[in-house]
Amino acid sequence: MNNTNYSLTTHSVISDFKEITKMRLAVSVVFSSLAGYLLGVETVDFKTLMLLAFGGYFMVGASNAFNQIIEKDLDALMSRTKNRPIPSGRMSVNTAFVIASVFTLLGLVILYSINKQTAMFGAISIFIYTCVYTPLKTKTPLSVFVGAIPGAIPFMLGWVAATDNFGIEPGTLFALQFFWQFPHFWAIGWFLFEDYKKGGFFMLPTGKQDKGTAVQIIMYTIWTVLISIIPVFGFTGKLQLSIVAAVLVFILGLGMVYYAIQLFKKMTEQAAKQLMLASVSYITLVQVVYVIDKFIR
Repeated sequence: MNNTNYSLTTHSVISDFKEITKMRLAVSVVFSSLAGYLLGVETVDFKTLMLLAFGGYFMVGASNAFNQIIEKDLDALMSRTKNRPIPSGRMSVNTAFVIASVFTLLGLVILYSINKQTAMFGAISIFIYTCVYTPLKTKTPLSVFVGAIPGAIPFMLGWVAATDNFGIEPGTLFALQFFWQFPHFWAIGWFLFEDYKKGGFFMLPTGKQDKGTAVQIIMYTIWTVLISIIPVFGFTGKLQLSIVAAVLVFILGLGMVYYAIQLFKKMTEQAAKQLMLASVSYITLVQVVYVIDKFIR
């Protein structure tokens, strides 16, 4: 019986740890960073790859933990978040703060061991996410614009880790992931609109589930697709894309545009969920195509 209780306790602790750091989100962010690294590097250094993975995870985990500390009272109001470790009472604010602080220090030290610029961008990301984006979420829909900045850093962070240089190449990777976040998070804001309202979050650009929001989602989706194929024209330095890869990326983009148009037509939560899933598939597959194209070109 004691062994069973111990197992349940251990499982709960691990589960809460994964929740406070938003493990699935953190892993997807690390994936973006590793893709950026592979695009920028000439010879893969697996030590740097591992440092980037762990450093990136610590930074994202810290940001998420700080976010949940700040929003603990609002999280308690929403169905989606009321069972998180802090509002449910399973984890104290002090414990979460220790985790966030330790993760921040570990993340910065690890990224600094790669190069100074990588650590600098990591620090900028966690500062904007925690100190600017999080407080703005209850103030203005422009918070999505602010939140898109730290959200776009990981993809280009990988290139900076590989080259210790910030130029047109990582700038393009940043722009791609920056604009992608608008249709992605507006889709989430659409199908979670009522739940977000309970917490006082207004994420949609017009503040409503209306045609104005749907039109902006289509516009930003199209812009995201166009940015995704820019490297094929040779304007982006060492970041290049073959014609075949660009066509494939464009076809993937048309799929995302299709779901954006479906949301405009149907104006339903289900259509918004489909767009959200399509957007996740799109950014992941585009990064995969970019990396594969580099190594087989």
